[in-house]
Amino acid sequence: MAHLLVVESWVGSMSRLLPRAIREGGHEFTFLTRDLHHYLRSAPEGTAHPLLGARNVLTADTNDTDALLPEVARLHSVLGFDGVITSCDYYLPAVARIAGHLGLPGPGPDAVANACRKDATRRILAEAGLPGPRFAVHEEWADLARAAREIGYPLVAKPVDLCAGMFVRRIEHEAELAELFRTLADFPVNARGQRRTPAVLLEELLDGPEVSVETVSFAGAVHVVGVTDKSVGGAPAFIETGHMFPAALPPAGIEAAEQTTRGALKALGLTDAVVAHTEIKLTSAGPRVVEVNPRPAGNRITELVRHVTGIDLAAACVDVALGREPDLRRTDTGLRSAAIGFLVPDRAGTLEALDPRRLAAEPDVLEVRLAEPGTAVKAAGSNNEYLGHVMAGDPDGPGARDRVERLLAALRAGLVIR
Repeated sequence: MAHLLVVESWVGSMSRLLPRAIREGGHEFTFLTRDLHHYLRSAPEGTAHPLLGARNVLTADTNDTDALLPEVARLHSVLGFDGVITSCDYYLPAVARIAGHLGLPGPGPDAVANACRKDATRRILAEAGLPGPRFAVHEEWADLARAAREIGYPLVAKPVDLCAGMFVRRIEHEAELAELFRTLADFPVNARGQRRTPAVLLEELLDGPEVSVETVSFAGAVHVVGVTDKSVGGAPAFIETGHMFPAALPPAGIEAAEQTTRGALKALGLTDAVVAHTEIKLTSAGPRVVEVNPRPAGNRITELVRHVTGIDLAAACVDVALGREPDLRRTDTGLRSAAIGFLVPDRAGTLEALDPRRLAAEPDVLEVRLAEPGTAVKAAGSNNEYLGHVMAGDPDGPGARDRVERLLAALRAGLVIR
C-alpha cells in the first residue's frame, strides 16, 4: 500500500475520480488544503466529499509554495509519502516543486510551470520550431494595443494564467480589447486566492476544428491514448459545448495531431511521470498547439476514454506519481464511441423547469446530470456555467455525438429560465 499526498483538487469529476483511483489501486492518501470549506460546500447534500475519505485531512497555506516546502518535508518525515499529486491546474507547479523537494517521482518543476503559463508555452514552442500562431504578450495597454494592430483583427485574447476558458475571447476591434483589458484588471486573483499576473496574451485567430490529444508519459516515452474532438460555442467566448472520443477524423488528421503533441511535450520537457491533455487546432496550414495541460483532461473526457477503451487515466495519473508503469491496455467495453454534450445557458435568470427523467430511459445513455429547479443562472462566459450534461455511447461506430445532440435538443425544448 502506497501513501500519496493530494494537494488540493478541482471539485468536479476529478475530485471523485482521483480518490477512487487511489482506493482501487490499494493505496491511501493524505489531503492537504488551505480551505476545507471549499470542498464541503461542493459535496451533494447528505453526503461526504470523496476527498474527505483521506487517511488524514490537513490544512496549510497551499498558495505559499516557499513556506509549504519545509512544512511538507516535516509531514513527510512523519507520514512517509510515496508520491504527490493534484488535479487542480493552479497547484500543478507547487506539486511539481514538492515532488522535486522530497525526491518523489514527477515531471520537472520548470516544465510544469512553463506549461501552466500560456505565454511561456508559446515562447518555448516557438523556440523549438513548432509552427504556431503569431502572438504577443504585454501588461501595459499601449503595448497591447500596438501588438494587436500588428497581428491584425480579429484575434484571440486571453489571460496567461487562468483555466476553464475564463476570459478567453475573440476580439474584433480595439474597443473590445480595451474592454477585456479593463475586465482582467478588475480580476487580480484567481478562484483559489492566488494573485494573478496582469499580462494578456494575444494570438492570431486560427481556423479549423479543435481536438485534444490524451497522453501518458513515463520513463521518457510518450504514449498516446487517443484523440478527442471538441465543439465550441458561446462566441465571442470559447465555451466547450461537447466532446466525443475518439475523434471522427481521417487517419492523416489523427496522425498530425499526435505528432504535433509529441513535439510539444518534448519541447516542454513533459516526457516523464505526467498525464497530459494537449489541445490542437487542425488549421488549413497544418496543426497548431492551443494549450498543453500537464494533468488528465477535464470536462468528463477522462470518463469518455474509459467508456470506450477501458483505460483509466485517473489511475494512470496515480501510477506515474508513484513512479510505476501505468496500465494502458485496452479492453472491449462494448462501445466504439462516447460523447458528452453540455447544456450552456445563453441568458440570466432562475431555472424553473428541466426534466431529465425521460432521457435516462433512452438507449445507450451513460449519464444525465442537470441543475435543480431554482438554480440561479447567468449567461455562460466560460466552462464554469453549465446547467448540466448528457453522456451517451454508440456500440457500433462514431454515432455518439449525434445521439447526445438529439438528447440535448429535447432538453432545450423543455428548458425554462425566468
